[in-house]
Amino acid sequence: MPPKYSLHTVQDYIKIVGAREHNLKDISIDIPRNKLIVITGPSGSGKSSLAIDTLHAEGRRRYVESLSAYARQFLGDINKPEVDFITGLSPSIAIEQKTVSKSPRSTVGTITEIYDYLRVLYTRIGKPFCHICSKPIVSRNSDDILNNILSLPEGVRIQVLSPIVKERKGQYKKELLSMRREGFVRARIDGEMVDITEDIVLSRYKRHTIEIVIDRLIIKPGIKRKLKNAIDNALRFGNVVIFNLINDGKDLVLSRTMTCPDCGVGMPDPIPMLFSFNSRVGACLNCKGLGYENICEEDEEGHDILIPCGKCGGSRLREEALSIKIEDINIGEFTGFSIKKAALFLKSLNLGEKDAVVSERILREIDDKLSFLIKVGLEYLTLDRPASTLSGGEAQRIRLATQMGASLSGVLYVLDEPSIGLHPRDCGRLIDSLRGIRDSGNSVIVVEHDEDTIRSSDIVIDMGPGAGRDGGTVVAMGNPLEISRNVNSITGRFLAKSVKMETNLSRRHSNKFIVIKDAAEHNLKRITVNIPVGVFLSVTGVSGSGKSTLVRDILFKVIMNRLYKSGYRAGRHSEITGVEAIDRIICVDQSPIGKTPRSNPATYTGLLTIIRDLFAALPMSRARGYGPSRFSFNVQGGRCEECKGAGHKKYEMHFLPPAYVICDRCNGRRFNRETLQMKYKGKNIAEVLSMTVAEAVEFFLPIKRLREKLGFLQEVGLGYIQLGQSANTLSGGEAQRLRLSREITKKSTGSTLYILDEPTTGLHFIDVDRLLTILHRLVDMGNTVIVIEHNLDVIKSSDYIIDLGPEGGDNGGSVIATGTPEEISKNQMSHTGKYLREKM
Repeated sequence: MPPKYSLHTVQDYIKIVGAREHNLKDISIDIPRNKLIVITGPSGSGKSSLAIDTLHAEGRRRYVESLSAYARQFLGDINKPEVDFITGLSPSIAIEQKTVSKSPRSTVGTITEIYDYLRVLYTRIGKPFCHICSKPIVSRNSDDILNNILSLPEGVRIQVLSPIVKERKGQYKKELLSMRREGFVRARIDGEMVDITEDIVLSRYKRHTIEIVIDRLIIKPGIKRKLKNAIDNALRFGNVVIFNLINDGKDLVLSRTMTCPDCGVGMPDPIPMLFSFNSRVGACLNCKGLGYENICEEDEEGHDILIPCGKCGGSRLREEALSIKIEDINIGEFTGFSIKKAALFLKSLNLGEKDAVVSERILREIDDKLSFLIKVGLEYLTLDRPASTLSGGEAQRIRLATQMGASLSGVLYVLDEPSIGLHPRDCGRLIDSLRGIRDSGNSVIVVEHDEDTIRSSDIVIDMGPGAGRDGGTVVAMGNPLEISRNVNSITGRFLAKSVKMETNLSRRHSNKFIVIKDAAEHNLKRITVNIPVGVFLSVTGVSGSGKSTLVRDILFKVIMNRLYKSGYRAGRHSEITGVEAIDRIICVDQSPIGKTPRSNPATYTGLLTIIRDLFAALPMSRARGYGPSRFSFNVQGGRCEECKGAGHKKYEMHFLPPAYVICDRCNGRRFNRETLQMKYKGKNIAEVLSMTVAEAVEFFLPIKRLREKLGFLQEVGLGYIQLGQSANTLSGGEAQRLRLSREITKKSTGSTLYILDEPTTGLHFIDVDRLLTILHRLVDMGNTVIVIEHNLDVIKSSDYIIDLGPEGGDNGGSVIATGTPEEISKNQMSHTGKYLREKM
């Protein structure tokens, strides 16, 4: 390990002295700058504590301190990490796995800003067509507009309006005053008729639409002259005249620049706002720009399968916006393209000289952004994909692509497992992207378990030796070759192949199958798949090839509906047979186990119920009449009433997420003084909840029910988490393993189907080995285990593989290969087979 103090210059190294955040044991270390550094080690060994909670947190704190006092008042105080000092630290950017905005209005296109450029592109070079008859839109003069209106039935009452402001922020006092001076008395403002001779006060920060009422008329003989004057008057202020049909409550929009020669239908002038589904100008009138019928504005929860809006087909836009096209493709169809297809389409455009000049810079910006997304392995995503459906890994790689486009230098980038969800085929491109950021003069620190990323780094910092209180030290540091030769490093021993992962050499076989016929949801190409029952099965393929669609959207939902009448809308298929072989189904995914800080591993697994009963049975508890509820922090009685059992107080922050401060009455212990006087083996309830799983196993060794539940938590690699740790601090991988441990403790029927979506997320080699032992044990009991996985150690340990592809998105959705790992490794068509061949 490096010496506590050294002669390295500030310019060459980030020097950390005395880091004690979380479980770090007074670490002092010199980290080379402008290098690709991988921090690895067992789960809970202190990797994130060093990279994110110490290095990034201190970099962010120093940045905030450099701001003016005025700016800092909105940001509040940022606590200093537990460290003596850090020198040589650059401004830091953390690219974590936290999911992007869950707003139903956020899409891949909006969060990458590609959609903003597309709106400008379609405004500049889009060609308008009639949304009724599809004929090209042409220019019209005032006489054409006049004849169009005179063709309306006699007796129709109309208002002639001229729009002077369209969806823009401001108060517009000057404009309204000018209209008053011209003699106009009425206007339609934001859809409401108002008298503009009175004082009108508009919000400066809201978007407004102002349409002046030019005249009110009834279609009848002799009206032509008066109507002609009204139209000419309206056209003084712009190219569009709105005829409000009073009886019908509808508008007829006619334009001297944008009118259909056959239907006479006018089009609004194309402005970027027309292509915005967050604006009243562009949003579909039926779904209000949400695109789907089964979500609402406040809805941040996922749905089984989204149902597209019947009017806009999921494009979110009104028909006028969708009738403007570039080479026969409207903006809704373009955002339905995969990122790869979108890039190819833009490269193939055959533009005229004027359009080419106008669009050159916009096209270059869009192409750059698409290229960066392709480089990080996201070419299969579509631009209209809702942000809420992205995995943590996908969201992180989108942020990484955005940073690649920022062209910054002298920055410290901290990434948390960017390889999550990536097929080995795509990991090479991710590594090249990280090297590109490093070569631009930046320091890149990656918390990672992926073997290829570790081997491709400049320096490896191996944390350990164990998890939780058994971790927190630097076991080894050096280049990958030096680490592989270090006998003290468990990572090194796996890299050197001196420790081998459990491999299932005796493959299980089955004569029972669940058969999914004609699966056609999303990109699946009407495939028929045979799933063997009673085996360990891996569903593989590159990102976006259709794995989750097949397993989670079709198989899981069909079986849930048959067994439990769940009412899920399953993905498209013709039929599924053989389901009678399954009497229970469990899907263990990475969604959070609780939505509030009150949820924790002890409550989720049922441990707290047993522990509360144990404390209630103490002689002193019985003497005072304390029941199990006394030891709950969710109800009055035993909890601290100052913080209502939360252990902290919540403070709303300007422009930022809320801040949580430890309660000064209970010091974060959640319970009141009387409750904390009850002790079991010298520990009160708060001290028990602060124990790690590993410590609790020893503490509760004589109590069988607790010992078994805690033992399973240890087996899935969660020995380092605290029993009372808030659920919202758990990573997706930790939440998934917590779910798995809870399901394992339930009595097995021997005919249970377990579905796990990337269970190795966040796991070190040694933890993957433990996980495989558990999964094989479940199969040995007669159950079926299906994993959606990219980890080659898991794949080579399966009994059977279904490999989808060949690519992601439109080019995926086919069955490329099926069989044992040995058979797949010989398949020349399979990307998985190629990498499996090298691994085996």
